[in-house]
Amino acid sequence: MQRWLAMLALCCAALGTGSALAQQETPAAVPAPAAAPQVQSVDILKQDQAERTRVQPGNAAPVWRTVNAGTEHYSSLPYREAGVLIQQKVQYPGQERAVSAGEAWRRFRNGPLLHVGGWLFLAAIAACAALYFIAGPLKIKGPLTGRLIERFTPGERLIHWSVAITFVILMLSGLTMAFGKFVLMPLIGHGLFGWLTYALKTVHNFVGPLFAVSLLAMIVKFARDNLPVKADVKWLLSLGGAIGGKHPHAGRFNGGEKIWFWGGVLAMGVLVTASGFVLDKIVPGLDYTRHLMQLSNVVHLVAASLVMAASLGHIYLGTLGMQGAYRAMRDGYVDDQWAKEHHDLWYDEVVRGDVPRVRSQEPVPAAKPRTV
Repeated sequence: MQRWLAMLALCCAALGTGSALAQQETPAAVPAPAAAPQVQSVDILKQDQAERTRVQPGNAAPVWRTVNAGTEHYSSLPYREAGVLIQQKVQYPGQERAVSAGEAWRRFRNGPLLHVGGWLFLAAIAACAALYFIAGPLKIKGPLTGRLIERFTPGERLIHWSVAITFVILMLSGLTMAFGKFVLMPLIGHGLFGWLTYALKTVHNFVGPLFAVSLLAMIVKFARDNLPVKADVKWLLSLGGAIGGKHPHAGRFNGGEKIWFWGGVLAMGVLVTASGFVLDKIVPGLDYTRHLMQLSNVVHLVAASLVMAASLGHIYLGTLGMQGAYRAMRDGYVDDQWAKEHHDLWYDEVVRGDVPRVRSQEPVPAAKPRTV
């Protein structure tokens, strides 16, 4: 009997241990997660401002999304784009991503346009300096004859100097407005630089139309003599005698001067003038939107940078770079030897009588005796 009781006790103990082990091996039940409060059942990006205000008071995201999209809304102000606070997104060349048009234009103007334009202007100055100190000015090889030819009449000189003076004023004022904050403002301070820039901007705006009138007169006056001929091709291929060592044939204006006339004076001059008129808002009938003004500013800067860099070469050759060139524009006359060496085809026309030696009514000035 005792043996049976002992065996029963042993079996009960074994059953209790197995039950405990089974309970330990059975994983505990994971409680169900509580429901997240205020779960949005609709796309919040589709909510208008009234809906967003009810669920999230003070959140104006829908309004600013509409503003950033560049859409136009009602405004009581009588201005063309008064209902557009922020322009639509655009991406200028070289920019990584699209931003609002105003910001994209600002980055493009203050970045690539000013950087490339500034280095181009400095490169032109360096090229002229290198020509002067290394090669030296172009001098007349033969002796002066004392006989003079009227190269420019008083009217032609008046037109040229009108263009030249107004252009230099526009160039200096434009360079100050573009690069002055980097060069002058650290030296003279914000206050003086502000007054100087304001004064130069006013001068720039008023001198611009005078430049345009003078430019138009120059185009009309000199277009005929700048028509291309076969000799211009040979002149350009030899770079005016730099290749081959022999001065190529040229008429009254050589191939380089014609490139400057049609490319610099006409093409770039018209572009910079037309874009300047748009920026001044003096072109009638135009819808002066922000996009138009930004585009005009880009065209104005590109054309101005190109024509300023090219003009330095023209100014150098007309003053220090060529003997007798400045006197031709100052007094109007050149020596026969100068004409024979630099513009032999034109000189032949004068000798044959096809072109008058004196085209104006002024008396020919007496040639000054050589002292050197």
